[in-house]
Amino acid sequence: MSLFGAYSICEVGKDAAGVAGNIFAFGLFVSPIPTFRRIIRNGSTEMFSGLPYIYSLLNCMICLWYGTPLISPDNLLVTTVNSIGAAFQLVYIILFLMYAEKARKVRMVGLLLAVLGIFVIILVGSLQIDDSAMRRMFVGFLSCASLISMFASPLFIIKLVIRTKSIEFMPFYLSLSTFLMSFSFFLYGLLSDDAFIYVPNGIGTVLGIIQLVLYFYYKGSSSEECREPLIVSYE
Repeated sequence: MSLFGAYSICEVGKDAAGVAGNIFAFGLFVSPIPTFRRIIRNGSTEMFSGLPYIYSLLNCMICLWYGTPLISPDNLLVTTVNSIGAAFQLVYIILFLMYAEKARKVRMVGLLLAVLGIFVIILVGSLQIDDSAMRRMFVGFLSCASLISMFASPLFIIKLVIRTKSIEFMPFYLSLSTFLMSFSFFLYGLLSDDAFIYVPNGIGTVLGIIQLVLYFYYKGSSSEECREPLIVSYE
């Protein structure tokens, strides 16, 4: 096989993995919908937290910025998935603000402005770096750190499942979507030789596998159906 043929197969595989990641990510994006149906039905945010949506928005914006041609070439599928994710998070934040109590609403608006301010600082600061390799490394490290911390958030749920021996707060399709999306972008990062993509998504893949193993392990001993996750987030 020629080098050109091998390169073409690699590119096709990379694009296929990226498209699959975009599709599987949709399962994460829509996962909070049952929670917001409940919020709208009851006219209250109850004990639900809006922080996951604020943090997810920041994560999506940083990763979106990393995927743009100004930072890294040939990462259009990273830009598309995070653009869609950011749009979903904005909708969730707006809905949360509509039904939140005044004190929580003020706090959420403050956090939202802070997140937007942080992103503007990252955007403007990265554009001040003339060397393209250094600019990519700067934004890449930020996106990698953001993704790793995002994938680490289910550790609380994993700990709860082990402690209670119940899968009540760990919906199967959310865990499955997390695994499939992470694995797809892990392959995408490997095929594009981009450590800023395959390292965090490799960690996400491992955590996704752990969640699925725990789900099937405790499914037989749990008599309760899964409810909304305690920490409601697409990621």
